[in-house]
Amino acid sequence: QVQLVESGGGSVQPGGSLRLSCSASESTANSAALHWHREVPGKQRELVARITSAGSTNYADFVQGRFTISRDDDRNTVYLQMNNLKPEDTGLYYCYAYYYATRQDYWGHGTQVTVSS
Repeated sequence: QVQLVESGGGSVQPGGSLRLSCSASESTANSAALHWHREVPGKQRELVARITSAGSTNYADFVQGRFTISRDDDRNTVYLQMNNLKPEDTGLYYCYAYYYATRQDYWGHGTQVTVSS
């Protein structure tokens, strides 16, 4: 069972920045796609960004160039740099990993992001 532990959430004012981190208990190098998803009030969980083991990235339309996903496989960690945060970005942000070889996926427990003046 792979454990994913998120950190870096918090409260910021509109226009502020946060950097989320998610560390996996198993190696991610060449073995896992890593995602960030979120649950915002009134909506179902949705994809924010994802990065393959090769480094290819995809973002949800609402990101609009404000967020950057990256990974450090030496640390088995995926990051989400979030800039120009808006109140509608408030929610619980989850890390997700899909391991290709086992076809197993895992979720973290989430980290809260609150954007408010």
